[in-house]
Amino acid sequence: MAKRGKKYLEIAKLVEIGKLYDVNEALELVAKTKTAKFVETIEVALRLGVDPRHADQQIRGTVVLPHGTGKNVKVLAITSGDNVQKALDAGADYAGAEEYIEKIQQGWFDFDVVIATPDMMPKLGKLGRVLGTKGLMPNPKSGTVTPNIAQAVSEFKKGKLAFRVDKLGSIHVPIGKADFDGVKIEENFKAFMAEIQRLKPSAAKGQYLKTVAISLTMGPGIKMDPLLVSKYLGA
Repeated sequence: MAKRGKKYLEIAKLVEIGKLYDVNEALELVAKTKTAKFVETIEVALRLGVDPRHADQQIRGTVVLPHGTGKNVKVLAITSGDNVQKALDAGADYAGAEEYIEKIQQGWFDFDVVIATPDMMPKLGKLGRVLGTKGLMPNPKSGTVTPNIAQAVSEFKKGKLAFRVDKLGSIHVPIGKADFDGVKIEENFKAFMAEIQRLKPSAAKGQYLKTVAISLTMGPGIKMDPLLVSKYLGA
């Protein structure tokens, strides 16, 4: 186990061991757990009562956070013809087709999101294993395969967040930065959690929200009471 610094240990005392906080308490507390010299990311970690082995319980989606994630997202648009310039005009960091597919094959990954037009998907098929393991393969369900490349690029540059449940039933996403004020943090959290609640599969049995925790990049995890989170969302 990594040895914790004195500053972290001091901050960790703010979080009561074993306590499940309500939403407002947790959101207020996370802002007080800054330890790093850089602006830390606010992260939410969930464990859901789903079985991802079943197709009807594989939760995947997108949400536009009202205030973005605070991160400058690098977008690669795989497209051709007039769409290349449309993607660049919309804010894409890179746009093109074969030249970028070849670069990825050679080990280039200087991007956070890949958005493609449908006609490019057969060509991207050869990168399925490479992009898939990194969660970067374009998919219609995540809004990253679309004929409207300009709109998609614009949304992701403004803070659209793509997420998917892993094989353990967990989701881990950024919802902002430590220098966001309380209102922005809460509105982003609520937008993300409302989408998670909306995507609850009918096949899921028992408690849907198993664990909900929030933390800063270098800070201690603050666990919320899942039942109070559901109540907060009006579920």
